[in-house]
Amino acid sequence: MDFWNILRQTLRVGAVILLAILILSSSNMPPGDLAQRARAFTRQIEFDFVGWTLDALRVKLGQFALGSDNYISSDSQHQLVVDYLGLIHQIQRVEAQLNVVFADPNISDPQSASADLRTTLDDLYAQRDQVAPVAEAILQTQLSSVASDLDLTFGGQPVPPVLYHSTALPWALIISPRDEIRQEADISLIPDITVDQHVVLEEQVDGALDVSSLVVGIGGIGLYPTMINQTSNINWLTEVIAHEWTHNILSLRPLGLNYFTSPELRTMNETAASIAGKEIGLALLERYYPEFVPPPPPPPLSDSDEPGPAPEPPVFDFRAEMHATRVNVDKLLEDGKIEEAELYMEVRRKIFWENGYLIRKLNQAYFAFYGAYADLPGGAAGEDPVGAAVRELRANSDSLADFLNTMSWMTSFDQLERAVEQRSSSGASHPIRPNLH
Repeated sequence: MDFWNILRQTLRVGAVILLAILILSSSNMPPGDLAQRARAFTRQIEFDFVGWTLDALRVKLGQFALGSDNYISSDSQHQLVVDYLGLIHQIQRVEAQLNVVFADPNISDPQSASADLRTTLDDLYAQRDQVAPVAEAILQTQLSSVASDLDLTFGGQPVPPVLYHSTALPWALIISPRDEIRQEADISLIPDITVDQHVVLEEQVDGALDVSSLVVGIGGIGLYPTMINQTSNINWLTEVIAHEWTHNILSLRPLGLNYFTSPELRTMNETAASIAGKEIGLALLERYYPEFVPPPPPPPLSDSDEPGPAPEPPVFDFRAEMHATRVNVDKLLEDGKIEEAELYMEVRRKIFWENGYLIRKLNQAYFAFYGAYADLPGGAAGEDPVGAAVRELRANSDSLADFLNTMSWMTSFDQLERAVEQRSSSGASHPIRPNLH
Protein backbone atom coordinates (compact mmCIF):
# COMPACT_ATOMS: atom_id res chain seq x y z
CA MET A 1 0.00 0.00 0.00
CA ASP A 2 1.53 3.32 -1.07
CA PHE A 3 1.69 6.51 1.00
CA TRP A 4 -1.49 8.06 -0.46
CA ASN A 5 -3.57 4.94 0.10
CA ILE A 6 -2.30 4.78 3.68
CA LEU A 7 -3.18 8.47 4.14
CA ARG A 8 -6.68 8.01 2.73
CA GLN A 9 -7.26 4.97 4.94
CA THR A 10 -6.00 6.86 8.00
CA LEU A 11 -8.25 9.83 7.26
CA ARG A 12 -11.23 7.54 6.77
CA VAL A 13 -10.61 5.76 10.07
CA GLY A 14 -10.17 9.10 11.83
CA ALA A 15 -13.40 10.44 10.35
CA VAL A 16 -15.29 7.32 11.46
CA ILE A 17 -14.00 7.66 15.04
CA LEU A 18 -14.86 11.37 15.12
CA LEU A 19 -18.36 10.73 13.80
CA ALA A 20 -18.85 7.97 16.37
CA ILE A 21 -17.91 10.37 19.16
CA LEU A 22 -20.23 13.10 17.81
CA ILE A 23 -23.21 10.79 17.34
CA LEU A 24 -22.69 9.02 20.66
CA SER A 25 -22.60 12.34 22.47
CA SER A 26 -25.78 13.55 20.74
CA SER A 27 -27.70 10.29 21.15
CA ASN A 28 -28.04 10.29 24.93
CA MET A 29 -31.17 11.43 26.71
CA PRO A 30 -30.51 14.86 28.28
CA PRO A 31 -30.51 14.51 32.06
CA GLY A 32 -33.90 15.46 33.47
CA ASP A 33 -35.09 15.40 37.05
CA LEU A 34 -37.43 12.46 36.50
CA ALA A 35 -34.82 10.44 34.62
CA GLN A 36 -32.26 11.09 37.34
CA ARG A 37 -34.66 9.96 40.05
CA ALA A 38 -35.51 6.82 38.06
CA ARG A 39 -31.82 5.99 37.76
CA ALA A 40 -31.77 5.28 41.48
CA PHE A 41 -33.41 1.98 40.45
CA THR A 42 -31.45 1.35 37.23
CA ARG A 43 -27.81 2.33 37.82
CA GLN A 44 -26.64 -1.25 38.41
CA ILE A 45 -28.29 -2.57 35.23
CA GLU A 46 -27.75 0.27 32.75
CA PHE A 47 -26.19 -0.48 29.38
CA ASP A 48 -22.58 0.62 28.71
CA PHE A 49 -22.83 2.47 25.39
CA VAL A 50 -19.22 3.69 25.47
CA GLY A 51 -17.83 0.19 25.93
CA TRP A 52 -20.12 -1.21 23.23
CA THR A 53 -19.17 1.55 20.77
CA LEU A 54 -15.46 1.03 21.30
CA ASP A 55 -15.84 -2.71 20.75
CA ALA A 56 -17.98 -2.18 17.61
CA LEU A 57 -15.45 0.32 16.24
CA ARG A 58 -12.72 -2.26 16.76
CA VAL A 59 -14.72 -4.73 14.64
CA LYS A 60 -15.41 -2.15 11.95
CA LEU A 61 -11.83 -0.93 11.76
CA GLY A 62 -10.78 -4.55 11.34
CA GLN A 63 -13.19 -4.75 8.38
CA PHE A 64 -11.60 -1.64 6.87
CA ALA A 65 -8.13 -3.12 7.25
CA LEU A 66 -9.03 -6.45 5.64
CA GLY A 67 -11.50 -5.19 3.04
CA SER A 68 -12.52 -8.83 2.54
CA ASP A 69 -15.84 -7.99 0.91
CA ASN A 70 -13.94 -6.28 -1.93
CA TYR A 71 -12.53 -9.63 -3.09
CA ILE A 72 -15.87 -11.48 -3.30
CA SER A 73 -17.92 -11.56 -6.49
CA SER A 74 -21.46 -10.17 -6.51
CA ASP A 75 -23.00 -13.64 -6.72
CA SER A 76 -20.83 -14.88 -3.86
CA GLN A 77 -21.72 -11.83 -1.77
CA HIS A 78 -25.41 -12.56 -2.29
CA GLN A 79 -24.97 -16.20 -1.28
CA LEU A 80 -22.82 -15.35 1.74
CA VAL A 81 -25.49 -13.01 3.13
CA VAL A 82 -28.26 -15.55 2.51
CA ASP A 83 -26.19 -18.30 4.17
CA TYR A 84 -25.43 -15.99 7.10
CA LEU A 85 -29.15 -15.37 7.64
CA GLY A 86 -29.74 -19.12 7.49
CA LEU A 87 -27.07 -19.54 10.18
CA ILE A 88 -28.85 -17.00 12.37
CA HIS A 89 -32.07 -18.96 11.87
CA GLN A 90 -30.33 -22.12 13.09
CA ILE A 91 -29.00 -20.27 16.14
CA GLN A 92 -32.46 -18.95 17.01
CA ARG A 93 -34.00 -22.41 16.63
CA VAL A 94 -31.43 -24.06 18.93
CA GLU A 95 -31.70 -21.19 21.45
CA ALA A 96 -35.47 -21.75 21.55
CA GLN A 97 -34.92 -25.48 22.17
CA LEU A 98 -32.49 -24.65 24.96
CA ASN A 99 -35.02 -22.32 26.59
CA VAL A 100 -37.64 -25.10 26.51
CA VAL A 101 -35.27 -27.51 28.28
CA PHE A 102 -34.66 -25.07 31.14
CA ALA A 103 -38.36 -24.18 31.39
CA ASP A 104 -39.66 -27.77 31.36
CA PRO A 105 -40.66 -28.76 34.94
CA ASN A 106 -40.36 -32.44 34.00
CA ILE A 107 -36.61 -32.16 33.39
CA SER A 108 -34.85 -32.51 36.73
CA ASP A 109 -31.32 -31.81 35.47
CA PRO A 110 -31.54 -29.29 32.60
CA GLN A 111 -27.78 -28.72 32.67
CA SER A 112 -27.08 -32.32 31.69
CA ALA A 113 -30.11 -32.57 29.40
CA SER A 114 -28.97 -29.54 27.42
CA ALA A 115 -25.29 -30.50 27.02
CA ASP A 116 -25.59 -31.42 23.32
CA LEU A 117 -27.64 -28.31 22.55
CA ARG A 118 -25.11 -26.06 24.25
CA THR A 119 -22.25 -27.68 22.32
CA THR A 120 -24.17 -27.13 19.09
CA LEU A 121 -24.78 -23.51 20.03
CA ASP A 122 -21.11 -22.92 20.77
CA ASP A 123 -20.23 -24.23 17.30
CA LEU A 124 -22.89 -22.05 15.67
CA TYR A 125 -21.75 -18.98 17.61
CA ALA A 126 -18.17 -19.57 16.42
CA GLN A 127 -19.38 -19.77 12.81
CA ARG A 128 -21.41 -16.60 13.27
CA ASP A 129 -18.44 -14.69 14.70
CA GLN A 130 -16.44 -15.57 11.58
CA VAL A 131 -19.09 -14.80 8.99
CA ALA A 132 -20.93 -11.84 10.56
CA PRO A 133 -18.27 -9.14 9.95
CA VAL A 134 -18.11 -10.00 6.24
CA ALA A 135 -21.91 -10.17 5.88
CA GLU A 136 -22.25 -6.82 7.63
CA ALA A 137 -19.60 -5.26 5.38
CA ILE A 138 -21.44 -6.55 2.28
CA LEU A 139 -24.78 -5.12 3.41
CA GLN A 140 -23.13 -1.82 4.31
CA THR A 141 -21.63 -1.55 0.82
CA GLN A 142 -24.90 -2.51 -0.83
CA LEU A 143 -26.87 0.04 1.15
CA SER A 144 -24.27 2.69 0.30
CA SER A 145 -24.76 1.98 -3.40
CA VAL A 146 -28.53 2.22 -3.07
CA ALA A 147 -28.18 5.47 -1.11
CA SER A 148 -26.12 6.86 -3.97
CA ASP A 149 -28.80 5.81 -6.47
CA LEU A 150 -31.35 7.69 -4.34
CA ASP A 151 -29.19 10.87 -4.20
CA LEU A 152 -28.67 10.51 -0.45
CA THR A 153 -24.89 10.96 -0.65
CA PHE A 154 -22.19 13.57 -1.12
CA GLY A 155 -20.22 12.85 -4.29
CA GLY A 156 -21.50 9.28 -4.28
CA GLN A 157 -20.37 8.66 -0.68
CA PRO A 158 -22.83 8.36 2.22
CA VAL A 159 -22.14 10.79 5.07
CA PRO A 160 -21.72 9.37 7.56
CA PRO A 161 -20.61 6.05 6.02
CA VAL A 162 -23.05 3.18 6.56
CA LEU A 163 -21.83 1.22 9.58
CA TYR A 164 -23.88 -1.22 11.64
CA HIS A 165 -23.21 -4.09 14.00
CA SER A 166 -25.64 -6.88 14.93
CA THR A 167 -25.77 -7.50 18.64
CA ALA A 168 -28.02 -8.25 21.57
CA LEU A 169 -29.79 -4.95 22.11
CA PRO A 170 -30.44 -3.26 25.44
CA TRP A 171 -33.94 -3.01 26.82
CA ALA A 172 -35.44 0.47 27.13
CA LEU A 173 -37.21 1.69 30.27
CA ILE A 174 -39.78 4.22 29.05
CA ILE A 175 -41.35 6.62 31.55
CA SER A 176 -44.41 8.81 31.01
CA PRO A 177 -46.43 10.96 33.38
CA ARG A 178 -49.72 9.38 34.39
CA ASP A 179 -51.85 12.42 33.55
CA GLU A 180 -50.73 12.66 29.90
CA ILE A 181 -48.96 10.58 27.28
CA ARG A 182 -45.45 12.01 26.97
CA GLN A 183 -42.07 10.28 27.02
CA GLU A 184 -40.11 11.78 29.90
CA ALA A 185 -37.27 9.28 30.07
CA ASP A 186 -35.71 6.47 28.05
CA ILE A 187 -33.11 4.56 30.05
CA SER A 188 -31.21 1.73 28.35
CA LEU A 189 -30.76 -1.48 30.35
CA ILE A 190 -28.49 -4.49 29.87
CA PRO A 191 -29.90 -7.22 27.59
CA ASP A 192 -29.64 -9.93 30.26
CA ILE A 193 -32.48 -8.86 32.56
CA THR A 194 -35.53 -11.11 32.43
CA VAL A 195 -39.25 -10.35 32.20
CA ASP A 196 -39.81 -10.88 35.93
CA GLN A 197 -37.09 -8.30 36.57
CA HIS A 198 -38.84 -5.93 34.15
CA VAL A 199 -42.01 -6.18 36.20
CA VAL A 200 -40.24 -5.57 39.51
CA LEU A 201 -38.41 -2.53 38.10
CA GLU A 202 -41.62 -1.04 36.67
CA GLU A 203 -43.42 -1.49 39.99
CA GLN A 204 -40.55 0.17 41.87
CA VAL A 205 -40.38 3.15 39.51
CA ASP A 206 -44.17 3.59 39.34
CA GLY A 207 -44.59 3.37 43.10
CA ALA A 208 -41.73 5.72 43.96
CA LEU A 209 -42.30 8.37 41.26
CA ASP A 210 -46.07 8.10 40.58
CA VAL A 211 -45.45 7.60 36.85
CA SER A 212 -46.27 5.09 34.14
CA SER A 213 -43.29 2.99 33.07
CA LEU A 214 -42.67 0.10 30.71
CA VAL A 215 -39.62 -1.91 29.68
CA VAL A 216 -39.76 -2.41 25.91
CA GLY A 217 -37.69 -4.23 23.34
CA ILE A 218 -36.19 -2.30 20.43
CA GLY A 219 -34.95 -3.23 16.95
CA GLY A 220 -32.03 -0.84 16.64
CA ILE A 221 -30.28 2.22 18.04
CA GLY A 222 -28.80 5.04 15.97
CA LEU A 223 -25.36 5.08 17.58
CA TYR A 224 -22.30 4.91 15.36
CA PRO A 225 -21.90 2.17 14.31
CA THR A 226 -25.63 1.59 14.67
CA MET A 227 -26.86 -1.26 16.85
CA ILE A 228 -29.11 -3.74 15.02
CA ASN A 229 -30.84 -6.71 16.59
CA GLN A 230 -29.82 -10.15 15.37
CA THR A 231 -32.36 -11.51 12.88
CA SER A 232 -32.76 -14.03 10.07
CA ASN A 233 -35.36 -11.87 8.29
CA ILE A 234 -33.66 -9.94 5.47
CA ASN A 235 -36.72 -7.77 4.84
CA TRP A 236 -36.70 -6.56 8.44
CA LEU A 237 -32.90 -6.33 8.55
CA THR A 238 -32.48 -4.11 5.49
CA GLU A 239 -35.27 -1.80 6.65
CA VAL A 240 -33.82 -1.37 10.15
CA ILE A 241 -30.24 -0.84 8.90
CA ALA A 242 -31.60 1.93 6.66
CA HIS A 243 -33.79 3.33 9.46
CA GLU A 244 -30.88 3.65 11.87
CA TRP A 245 -28.53 5.06 9.22
CA THR A 246 -31.20 7.70 8.56
CA HIS A 247 -30.93 8.59 12.25
CA ASN A 248 -27.17 8.96 11.71
CA ILE A 249 -27.87 11.44 8.90
CA LEU A 250 -30.35 13.38 11.02
CA SER A 251 -28.05 13.38 14.07
CA LEU A 252 -25.67 15.66 12.15
CA ARG A 253 -28.47 18.11 11.31
CA PRO A 254 -30.93 20.23 13.33
CA LEU A 255 -33.82 17.73 13.38
CA GLY A 256 -31.70 14.97 14.90
CA LEU A 257 -29.83 17.31 17.23
CA ASN A 258 -33.23 18.38 18.62
CA TYR A 259 -34.55 14.82 18.98
CA PHE A 260 -35.22 15.22 22.70
CA THR A 261 -36.39 18.85 22.59
CA SER A 262 -40.09 18.00 22.36
CA PRO A 263 -42.42 15.02 21.77
CA GLU A 264 -43.30 16.48 18.36
CA LEU A 265 -39.66 16.53 17.24
CA ARG A 266 -39.14 12.96 18.45
CA THR A 267 -42.14 11.83 16.40
CA MET A 268 -40.85 13.78 13.39
CA ASN A 269 -37.48 12.04 13.71
CA GLU A 270 -38.88 8.53 14.13
CA THR A 271 -41.54 8.85 11.46
CA ALA A 272 -39.10 10.28 8.91
CA ALA A 273 -36.61 7.49 9.69
CA SER A 274 -39.36 4.86 9.41
CA ILE A 275 -40.46 6.16 6.02
CA ALA A 276 -36.87 6.30 4.76
CA GLY A 277 -36.05 2.88 6.21
CA LYS A 278 -38.91 1.25 4.35
CA GLU A 279 -38.06 2.92 1.03
CA ILE A 280 -34.29 2.36 1.18
CA GLY A 281 -34.68 -1.19 2.50
CA LEU A 282 -37.07 -2.10 -0.31
CA ALA A 283 -34.72 -0.55 -2.91
CA LEU A 284 -31.86 -2.66 -1.53
CA LEU A 285 -33.93 -5.83 -1.76
CA GLU A 286 -35.04 -5.04 -5.31
CA ARG A 287 -31.45 -4.54 -6.45
CA TYR A 288 -29.60 -7.28 -4.57
CA TYR A 289 -32.13 -9.79 -3.17
CA PRO A 290 -35.14 -9.67 -5.53
CA GLU A 291 -36.33 -13.13 -4.48
CA PHE A 292 -37.20 -11.67 -1.06
CA VAL A 293 -39.19 -8.66 -2.32
CA PRO A 294 -42.76 -8.90 -1.01
CA PRO A 295 -45.39 -9.33 -3.75
CA PRO A 296 -47.16 -6.13 -4.81
CA PRO A 297 -50.76 -5.58 -3.75
CA PRO A 298 -53.37 -6.59 -6.34
CA PRO A 299 -54.27 -3.79 -8.80
CA PRO A 300 -57.59 -2.03 -8.28
CA LEU A 301 -60.50 -3.21 -10.41
CA SER A 302 -61.28 -1.21 -13.55
CA ASP A 303 -64.80 -0.31 -14.63
CA SER A 304 -64.84 -3.20 -17.11
CA ASP A 305 -63.82 -5.84 -14.57
CA GLU A 306 -66.41 -8.12 -13.06
CA PRO A 307 -66.55 -7.40 -9.34
CA GLY A 308 -65.71 -10.41 -7.28
CA PRO A 309 -67.06 -11.25 -3.86
CA ALA A 310 -66.44 -8.57 -1.26
CA PRO A 311 -63.35 -9.38 0.82
CA GLU A 312 -63.98 -10.57 4.33
CA PRO A 313 -63.27 -7.81 6.85
CA PRO A 314 -60.51 -8.71 9.29
CA VAL A 315 -61.79 -10.39 12.41
CA PHE A 316 -59.68 -8.01 14.51
CA ASP A 317 -57.94 -4.96 13.00
CA PHE A 318 -55.02 -4.29 15.34
CA ARG A 319 -54.16 -0.81 14.04
CA ALA A 320 -57.77 0.37 14.06
CA GLU A 321 -58.39 -1.01 17.54
CA MET A 322 -55.15 0.48 18.91
CA HIS A 323 -56.01 3.83 17.30
CA ALA A 324 -59.43 3.84 18.96
CA THR A 325 -57.85 2.89 22.28
CA ARG A 326 -55.36 5.76 22.12
CA VAL A 327 -58.06 8.28 21.21
CA ASN A 328 -60.23 7.25 24.16
CA VAL A 329 -57.28 7.26 26.56
CA ASP A 330 -56.29 10.78 25.47
CA LYS A 331 -59.87 11.97 26.06
CA LEU A 332 -60.02 10.42 29.55
CA LEU A 333 -56.67 11.94 30.52
CA GLU A 334 -57.70 15.36 29.19
CA ASP A 335 -60.72 15.14 31.47
CA GLY A 336 -58.48 14.31 34.43
CA LYS A 337 -59.79 10.73 34.72
CA ILE A 338 -56.45 9.03 35.26
CA GLU A 339 -57.67 5.93 37.12
CA GLU A 340 -60.49 5.43 34.62
CA ALA A 341 -58.00 5.65 31.75
CA GLU A 342 -55.71 3.09 33.38
CA LEU A 343 -58.60 0.71 34.06
CA TYR A 344 -59.78 1.13 30.47
CA MET A 345 -56.30 0.34 29.10
CA GLU A 346 -56.15 -2.87 31.13
CA VAL A 347 -59.58 -3.93 29.81
CA ARG A 348 -58.43 -3.19 26.27
CA ARG A 349 -55.15 -5.07 26.82
CA LYS A 350 -57.13 -8.20 27.66
CA ILE A 351 -59.13 -7.80 24.45
CA PHE A 352 -55.91 -7.54 22.44
CA TRP A 353 -54.56 -10.59 24.27
CA GLU A 354 -57.69 -12.62 23.51
CA ASN A 355 -57.24 -11.77 19.82
CA GLY A 356 -53.67 -13.03 19.69
CA TYR A 357 -51.74 -9.80 20.45
CA LEU A 358 -49.70 -10.63 23.52
CA ILE A 359 -49.22 -7.20 25.06
CA ARG A 360 -47.84 -7.54 28.58
CA LYS A 361 -48.81 -4.05 29.71
CA LEU A 362 -50.82 -1.30 27.99
CA ASN A 363 -50.28 2.03 29.70
CA GLN A 364 -49.25 5.66 29.12
CA ALA A 365 -45.61 4.65 28.61
CA TYR A 366 -46.63 2.14 25.91
CA PHE A 367 -48.33 4.88 23.90
CA ALA A 368 -45.53 7.37 24.59
CA PHE A 369 -43.03 4.97 23.01
CA TYR A 370 -44.93 3.33 20.14
CA GLY A 371 -46.94 6.43 19.25
CA ALA A 372 -43.81 8.16 17.89
CA TYR A 373 -43.55 5.66 15.01
CA ALA A 374 -46.29 7.10 12.82
CA ASP A 375 -45.24 6.21 9.28
CA LEU A 376 -48.59 4.45 8.82
CA PRO A 377 -52.01 5.90 9.70
CA GLY A 378 -53.82 4.65 12.77
CA GLY A 379 -52.18 2.64 15.52
CA ALA A 380 -50.71 3.89 18.79
CA ALA A 381 -50.31 7.49 17.57
CA GLY A 382 -54.05 8.10 17.80
CA GLU A 383 -55.05 11.55 16.57
CA ASP A 384 -51.56 13.01 16.94
CA PRO A 385 -51.22 15.29 13.87
CA VAL A 386 -47.42 15.07 13.67
CA GLY A 387 -47.14 11.71 11.95
CA ALA A 388 -49.84 12.60 9.45
CA ALA A 389 -47.99 15.82 8.57
CA VAL A 390 -44.73 13.94 8.00
CA ARG A 391 -46.52 11.44 5.75
CA GLU A 392 -48.16 14.26 3.80
CA LEU A 393 -44.83 16.01 3.30
CA ARG A 394 -43.36 12.79 1.90
CA ALA A 395 -46.33 12.41 -0.46
CA ASN A 396 -45.76 15.96 -1.74
CA SER A 397 -41.97 15.66 -2.10
CA ASP A 398 -40.24 15.04 -5.42
CA SER A 399 -38.07 12.26 -3.98
CA LEU A 400 -36.89 10.67 -0.77
CA ALA A 401 -33.79 12.89 -0.88
CA ASP A 402 -35.96 16.00 -1.20
CA PHE A 403 -38.13 14.82 1.71
CA LEU A 404 -35.19 14.08 4.04
CA ASN A 405 -33.42 17.26 3.06
CA THR A 406 -36.46 19.32 3.98
CA MET A 407 -37.15 17.41 7.20
CA SER A 408 -33.55 17.37 8.40
CA TRP A 409 -33.28 21.15 8.83
CA MET A 410 -36.47 21.55 10.86
CA THR A 411 -36.45 22.48 14.53
CA SER A 412 -40.19 22.69 15.27
CA PHE A 413 -43.56 21.23 14.34
CA ASP A 414 -44.58 24.70 13.12
CA GLN A 415 -41.95 24.46 10.39
CA LEU A 416 -43.34 21.10 9.32
CA GLU A 417 -46.88 22.48 9.16
CA ARG A 418 -45.73 25.43 7.05
CA ALA A 419 -43.85 23.15 4.66
CA VAL A 420 -46.88 20.90 4.26
CA GLU A 421 -49.17 23.86 3.64
CA GLN A 422 -46.75 25.36 1.12
CA ARG A 423 -46.35 22.17 -0.88
CA SER A 424 -50.01 21.26 -0.74
CA SER A 425 -51.04 24.66 -2.10
CA SER A 426 -48.36 24.90 -4.79
CA GLY A 427 -48.21 21.29 -5.87
CA ALA A 428 -44.43 21.61 -6.10
CA SER A 429 -41.52 20.94 -3.79
CA HIS A 430 -39.52 23.79 -2.29
CA PRO A 431 -36.54 22.58 -0.26
CA ILE A 432 -35.76 24.96 2.57
CA ARG A 433 -32.03 24.14 2.56
CA PRO A 434 -29.45 22.91 0.02
CA ASN A 435 -29.75 19.27 -1.00
CA LEU A 436 -28.03 16.47 0.91
CA HIS A 437 -25.96 15.62 -2.18
